Amino acid sequence: MKLLKLPVYPRTKTGRGPARRLRSSSEIPAVIYGKSGVRHLTVKDPEFRLLMRAVAGTAALVEISDQSGVATLSLLQEIQRDARTDRFVHIDLKEVSANEPMRAIVPVRIVGESIGVKLESGIIELTRHELHVKCLPKDLPDIISIDVTELHANDSIHVRDMKPIPGVTFTDRADEVVVACVIPKIEEEPVAAEAVAVEGEAAAAGAEGAAPAEGAAADGKAPAAGAKGAAPAAGAKGAAPAAGAKGAAPAAGAKGAAPAAKGAAPAKPAKK
Repeated sequence: MKLLKLPVYPRTKTGRGPARRLRSSSEIPAVIYGKSGVRHLTVKDPEFRLLMRAVAGTAALVEISDQSGVATLSLLQEIQRDARTDRFVHIDLKEVSANEPMRAIVPVRIVGESIGVKLESGIIELTRHELHVKCLPKDLPDIISIDVTELHANDSIHVRDMKPIPGVTFTDRADEVVVACVIPKIEEEPVAAEAVAVEGEAAAAGAEGAAPAEGAAADGKAPAAGAKGAAPAAGAKGAAPAAGAKGAAPAAGAKGAAPAAKGAAPAKPAKK
């Protein structure tokens, strides 16, 4: 059991205005509730920071005492902080009796190196960072240590598997997992398969839009040059002879050309 002491001061004014004035003077509004009723208190900010350093992530009992010297045993129930400045805003304390069982929350800590981590490629997952317990104040553990040395891959430790602590009862569900050794799943990225699929789609698209081969008949299109049934090219066998070619009709006025039509009007002389 860790027992820490904290001096407190009575607070008569409540509400936002008085609380704001307290914080501006480095004081923290606080309240303690329990069998003795509800008391509004004030805590000095530097003194509470020293207390929190001593708590250091463990479960601890806090004995508060006012100027009259009256001491009250309590638990830190809730601590409010400003999200922007990280300053303490408000403190809730719960009164406990030294002779009566109480309920508390105790942090969990892992001890040792798991066999599953060293030899079986596993990793440790802590699924519960805190456990709920019931005990007398004197039996309150600072922290609950869990030895994972013998934990194999794909094994886990449940609440029912917890090592017994004298005077302490675990109040969480017995089948709840506290820590496990798991083998991480590696998902392969289907990069190669996607690349093959993309290449296949590109090849299909190119084949669909390709021009027909030379000499192939396209639907509704004239056959290519040299294809069967196509018009012969100029100078090709069977084509009409070009002008001036052997066997071609002589041009008008050329030697051996046919005479002009009879009765045709003579051409007018060009003006000089």
